[in-house]
Amino acid sequence: MPLQLGLLEVHALSDGRIALDGGAMFGVVPRPLWARRFPPDDRNRISLELRCMLVVAGDKRILVDDGAGVRWDGKHRDMYGLDHHQGSLDEGLHRAGLSRADITDVVLTHLHFDHAGGTTREEGGGLKLAFPSATYHLQRRHWRWAHHPSERDAGSFRKDDFAPLENSGRLHLLDGPTELFPGVHLFVSEGHTVGLQLVRLATEAGTLVFCGDLIPTTAHLKTSWVAAYDLYPLTAIEEKKQLLAQAVEEDWILFLEHDPLTAACTVKDDGSGHVVVDRVLDV
Repeated sequence: MPLQLGLLEVHALSDGRIALDGGAMFGVVPRPLWARRFPPDDRNRISLELRCMLVVAGDKRILVDDGAGVRWDGKHRDMYGLDHHQGSLDEGLHRAGLSRADITDVVLTHLHFDHAGGTTREEGGGLKLAFPSATYHLQRRHWRWAHHPSERDAGSFRKDDFAPLENSGRLHLLDGPTELFPGVHLFVSEGHTVGLQLVRLATEAGTLVFCGDLIPTTAHLKTSWVAAYDLYPLTAIEEKKQLLAQAVEEDWILFLEHDPLTAACTVKDDGSGHVVVDRVLDV
């Protein structure tokens, strides 16, 4: 069931599952602590959701991130445990009464392969944009970074995921926070990668934040639990503290991109200074 937030209709769409190294997802957190919540397989991988968000706002059909896509060879599909049997974007769009051609806008938080891998698809022997009618929104600083990443994060980018955007006329590069459409705000986060952008839906009926890789799962509500993938972990910790403090005070809904069980929730202070899940919402 979609979540009605004022005039905005919010859907959680699954692009299946991915398996990533548990140690990488939790950084310096000892395995016995995170393994209680995310039991690893025999390759130390944990199963994570590839969850995207669809926002219907008047005549706008806005997709936030587009998953890992299907352009994977057998070796890498096995390496990352990619599984579309439990869900795909096309199935989710169909349930919402839409097709890829109906998407008017794609907001890409960043260009890591598990967030932007579905941007392109193979068609007629070449690469085409997977949402042909859409404008694609991305921070300019991140666009530049993705073309010249550091040695540490170069493996998170696949150039074919975003190369067709270059001369498509459909790429909208942003310079900092903005209100993209009425009630649909973009703001910048710098802990995970350079120029990451997150989405805040602000309505009279409440506020929802698409947390992306800043808070990928409910386990990452613990401010010190940051991923080894984060380029600037201390920055990520401070960003989480600020976001969660406001989320608790103003009863924000947090939309979680990678949590295998929880798509959206509100949070509270448990009385000891820790932020925990308060209510789980159906989206």
